[in-house]
Amino acid sequence: MAKNSAALTGSARRSWKTELKRDWVVYLLFLPIIVYEVLMHYLPMFGIVMAFEDYNVVDGYFHSPWVGMKHFVDLFSGEDFLQALRNTVVIGLLKCTVGFVAPIIFALMLSLINSKKFKRIAQTMSYMPNFVAAVIVCSLFTQFLAKDGPLTLLLARLLGAENQNWLANDKPPVFWIIYTMMGIWQGVGWGSIMYVAAISQVSGDLHEAAAIDGATRLQRLFKITLPNILPMVMMMFVIGIGTAFVAGYDNILLLYMPSTYNVSDTVYTYTYRQAFGGGTSNYSLSAASGLFQSVVSTILLVGSNSLSRKVGGSSLF
Repeated sequence: MAKNSAALTGSARRSWKTELKRDWVVYLLFLPIIVYEVLMHYLPMFGIVMAFEDYNVVDGYFHSPWVGMKHFVDLFSGEDFLQALRNTVVIGLLKCTVGFVAPIIFALMLSLINSKKFKRIAQTMSYMPNFVAAVIVCSLFTQFLAKDGPLTLLLARLLGAENQNWLANDKPPVFWIIYTMMGIWQGVGWGSIMYVAAISQVSGDLHEAAAIDGATRLQRLFKITLPNILPMVMMMFVIGIGTAFVAGYDNILLLYMPSTYNVSDTVYTYTYRQAFGGGTSNYSLSAASGLFQSVVSTILLVGSNSLSRKVGGSSLF
C-alpha cells in the first residue's frame, strides 16, 4: 500500500511538472491575474484586525490598542441598527425574488421572438441602462418621482394616487418597491445575458419534435426550455443569495434622506453614518460591520448552495 501511494505521489509530481513544462505559456499568461488577486483581494484581508482594535493611521495595525469585541457591541447596540438590519433583509428578499425572476422572464420573452433583428435591438436597448452611472440613474428617478414629476402625475391621473414626492414617503413598502423597480430597470437586460446564452444552447430538435406532436410555444417554453436552463438558474440563484445581504450602498446613499431613514437605511449606510458622519473617521467600526456582513453573506452562500444541491441536483461548488 505504501509503495502504491509513493508511486501515485511520484506520478502526480511528474505529471504536474510535465504539464507545467508543456503549458508554461498559459501559466505565464495567468500569472498577472494571480498577482492581482493576491495583492487586491487576499492581502487586504489582513485589515480585518482593525475590527478588534482602536485603529488609527499613526499607530497602524501593529501598535493600535486591542479592544476585542468592543466595536461589534457598539455596532449591534446602536439605536437604529435593528431598523437598518430589517431594511437590509427586506431589500435583499426583494432582490432574490422579484429582482431575480425579472431577467429570467425577459430572457424567455426574447426566446419567443422570431425576428432576429428585433431581438438584437431589444437586447441592445435592455443592456444600455446598466452602463449609466448610479448618480445619473438616481437623479432621473428623483426627478420623475418628485411631486411634479412625470411618473407622479401619471400615477395621480391614471390610478388616482396622491400627488406627492414618492421618495420622501416614509411608509413601507414605498421606498423598497421604488428601489427594487429601479434595480430591475437598470439590470434586467444585463442580468438576462447568461439565461439568453443558456436558452440558445437548448437543442432545436427537442422543439421540433414537440411541435410535431402538437405542443404550443408556451408548452415548449415550460416543458423544454425551462428544465434545460434550470442548472444555470440555480447557479445564478446561489450567487444572488450570497450577495443579497449587500444592498446597493451607492444607490441608497443617493436616494435616501433623513426623513426616510426608517425604511431606506441599510447596514451599509448605517455604518457609513456611524463611522464617518460625525466629523471623525472610525475605521474600526466600519471594519467590524464589513466583517459581520461578509460572515452573513458566506453563510447565505453556503446554505443556498447546499439547498440547490439537495433540491435541484446542481450546485455552484
